[in-house]
Amino acid sequence: MEPRMPPSPRGLHHITAIAGDAQENLDFYAGVLGLRLVKQSVNQDDPTTYHLFYADAEGRPGTDLTFFPWPHLPPSREGAGTSVEVALAIPQGSLTYWSARLERYGVPTGRPETRFGKTVLPFSDPHGLEVALVETTPRPFTPWAHAEVPEPYQIMGLYGARIWVRRLPPTATFLTQTLGFTPLGEENGWHRFRLGESYLEVREAPHAPQGRLGKGSVHHLAWRVDDAAHALALRARLEAAGCPSTPLIDRFWFQSIYFREPGGVLFELATDGPGFTVDEPLEHLGERLVLPPWLEPHRAGIEAALPPLKPPRPS
Repeated sequence: MEPRMPPSPRGLHHITAIAGDAQENLDFYAGVLGLRLVKQSVNQDDPTTYHLFYADAEGRPGTDLTFFPWPHLPPSREGAGTSVEVALAIPQGSLTYWSARLERYGVPTGRPETRFGKTVLPFSDPHGLEVALVETTPRPFTPWAHAEVPEPYQIMGLYGARIWVRRLPPTATFLTQTLGFTPLGEENGWHRFRLGESYLEVREAPHAPQGRLGKGSVHHLAWRVDDAAHALALRARLEAAGCPSTPLIDRFWFQSIYFREPGGVLFELATDGPGFTVDEPLEHLGERLVLPPWLEPHRAGIEAALPPLKPPRPS
């Protein structure tokens, strides 16, 4: 009997990007976009910078957009081997509200457009990250009562992402045969794949320069797995496909495995648990700096290296 294949990832768990100034990032994502800051921590591999997590009111997987603020980095360079856009899900009929809100706060936007039958509003955040708001049907999401955005218009979580690769076939084969994505066709040079309720659009860019991480770039795309056993089963599938990956890494709020798809984009498998309430009550998520236990003895030095954060204000 052939061994049973582990289930595919469930869709996006989180997307992590690189920001500039931490306060500007907080003012924009919690203030202008109305997301809840559900965890205020540090990059565990570089504790001299924050790791800020924005999500719905419960911080559920699939709604989580996170940032490493590295203001000293140069701007990113769009190119092959990088993710070039983050897409966020908004309720049907809310695009007019969002166009007016972004205009009110001086955020330049592109023209609304239609992609694969969905109405989309593209714009750039204050540090150059390309973002798209996508009108879509309801999805698991808990609105936040204290958001700057009224409940009927709140961002419901992650819709998907766009990546550039030099050659499409290796990435397409890897997505479908190793990770279990479903191909959905091509439009205007973008090849669309679905995993759960998440969408990944891939453009073949054979002559593009190699992309460079920096302010305004996506650092990695993380895909949901149930638990450590699920992650390790998928890691075995990655190894069988000739894809190197890290060991299972404890991030305290979830466990992670990192690897690069054939086009060079950094992916992660992230477990659903234990979740953000393991060290903070739900009603007080994100209100103070929290550290995983192994960094707690270094709190004084870590706090001294971080700029202070004030409550978010749209600006």
